[in-house]
Amino acid sequence: MAYTVTPYLTFDRQCEAAFTLYADVLGGKVGMLHRYRGSPMEGDVPKQQLDDVMHAQIDLPGAGMLFGSDAAGPEPYRGASGFQLTLGFADIDEARRTFDALSAGGKVTMPFAPTFWAAGFGMLVDRFGIPWCVNCDQPQ
Repeated sequence: MAYTVTPYLTFDRQCEAAFTLYADVLGGKVGMLHRYRGSPMEGDVPKQQLDDVMHAQIDLPGAGMLFGSDAAGPEPYRGASGFQLTLGFADIDEARRTFDALSAGGKVTMPFAPTFWAAGFGMLVDRFGIPWCVNCDQPQ
């Protein structure tokens, strides 16, 4: 059996800003960004949400894709919960740079530091409310 797993993130009207940051920090490219305006769903969302992101995709070099959208409809956005995105690195400087960039404006929940299993590991919630783990394996 062959398949891929692709995270799909939902945002509180911040998907475009988040994906712009993630593409920059992770060296990816926003490959697709569709809005509600002009889509078949245009009539199903409140007018103030027509320019929100209906679907976005980042192509990540060597790591697949990341999908996302803005939450739409009358229900309030409830935030991200029940998961963490984990990034694995072989280079400690790249891991630290990524951790620092993702944590800027967010909240560090475990500072990036050596552990018994890794040359560096840290946890954060970025400024968009998405939880991340950044791990750098021990040198071989």
